[in-house]
Amino acid sequence: MTDPDLRDLHARAVRASVSVVSQVSTGDLGLPTPCADWHLSDLLTHMTLQHHGFAAAAAGNGGDLSLWTVQPLGPDPVGEYAAAADRVLTAFAQDGVLEREFALPEISPLTTFPGSQAISFHLVDYVLHGWDVARTIDVPFSLDPEILDVALRIARSVPDGPQRLQPGAAFAPGVATNEDAPMLDRIVALLGRSPTWSG
Repeated sequence: MTDPDLRDLHARAVRASVSVVSQVSTGDLGLPTPCADWHLSDLLTHMTLQHHGFAAAAAGNGGDLSLWTVQPLGPDPVGEYAAAADRVLTAFAQDGVLEREFALPEISPLTTFPGSQAISFHLVDYVLHGWDVARTIDVPFSLDPEILDVALRIARSVPDGPQRLQPGAAFAPGVATNEDAPMLDRIVALLGRSPTWSG
């Protein structure tokens, strides 16, 4: 896979998340989600913040911890999410972004990451969170096989083990699933979600 392909697949995954979030109503915001202890409003806040943080990192400003501080969403969380998604897609489309070093203090405060690796982190996160939102509001969520194939490879590379039980861990421990299960089910299971989760 070439780097331009990675950015294209990433953009398609993020746009799919925007599409599913567009179906969220105000009455849905208090619903539980597959993310333990988070209601849908919490999840949307996190998703929006991460877009802004990664966009800042693409511009060389990711080390500013204030940019990663949770801020409550306003009266139009769906619109705010869409605007944040546009911001990160614009940031990732810039020339040279794949060669930049991204400061991502939520992942590691001591190192930076090549742009291509940072974009892969963001891609798999929004495949997962798109599924989270869709499952929460009980709507379909589908992605093209080439997106899922890349996301599955990334998910398999994420370390599992006791560190996932630590407070603030990005993912819960992996969940067992069959190797012949649908790719999206395998991705969410590797990242600590039950594919059969229901609110």
